[in-house]
Amino acid sequence: MFHVEPTETDDRRPAPPEAVTVFGDRLEIAERYHEALAGDGVVLGLIGPREVPRLWDRHILNCAVIGDVIDDGESIVDIGSGAGLPGIPLAIARPDLSVTLVEPLLRRSDFLRRIVTELELDVTVVRGRAEEKAIRVEVGDADVVTSRAVAPLERLAKWSGPLVREDGRMVAIKGASAREEIDRDRDLVGRSGITNLRVDECGKGVLDVPTTVVIGTKRRIGGGSGKRSRTRNKKR
Repeated sequence: MFHVEPTETDDRRPAPPEAVTVFGDRLEIAERYHEALAGDGVVLGLIGPREVPRLWDRHILNCAVIGDVIDDGESIVDIGSGAGLPGIPLAIARPDLSVTLVEPLLRRSDFLRRIVTELELDVTVVRGRAEEKAIRVEVGDADVVTSRAVAPLERLAKWSGPLVREDGRMVAIKGASAREEIDRDRDLVGRSGITNLRVDECGKGVLDVPTTVVIGTKRRIGGGSGKRSRTRNKKR
C-alpha cells in the first residue's frame, strides 16, 4: 500500500464534480491515484507539496481529458512519464487504451510500477529514455506518443517521432505558448517526420480551463499502409 502521511501543509481535497464526468465508474481508482500522488508522490519528490491542492484540476483531470483526441483501442506510449502524467490518468479514464509509460529515472519508474500494480491497471512501465535505440525497439510503432512538460517541441519531436507508427500522432500537452512553439519549430519538427502540426483543446465543456495540446501526424514513408502494429511485448 502507498504511504500517506498528512503534514502541516497537507491540503488534499475530495474529487470535484468534473472528476465524476471524466472518470465515471472508475472514479475510485482516480481517487486512489490522487492519494498516492499526495502521499508518496510528495515524499519521493515527484510532486511539489504546493501542488497537492491543485492535483485534481492541474494534473489529474488536465491529463485525463486528452482522451478526447485519442481513438478507441489505440496504443499509447507516454514518454518522460515522471509521476505518471499524463499516462496514468489517461489509462484510468480510458481502459480501452494500451498504455506504456517510459521513464528513465529508477525512483520514478519504481513508483510507477508500484502504482500500476496497486491500482490494477493494464499499463506497462519501461525504464529508459525515449531516444535510446533499445527503447525504440521495445515500445515503438505506437498509435500515439504523449508527453507533458518534457521538452521544447523541436526536441520532443526527435524523441517522439521514431516511436510513432506511420500516420500515427504525437500529442503533447502544452501551455498558452503552443502556437508560438509551432511557428518557431515547425521546420525542425518536420525533419523528425512529424507534420501537420495543430493546436487543439481537450475537456471543453467539462473543465474550467481546457487542456491545450499540440498534435502532429507522422509522415507516411513510401507506399506502406500505415496500419498500426500490435506486436509489442508487454513487460512490467
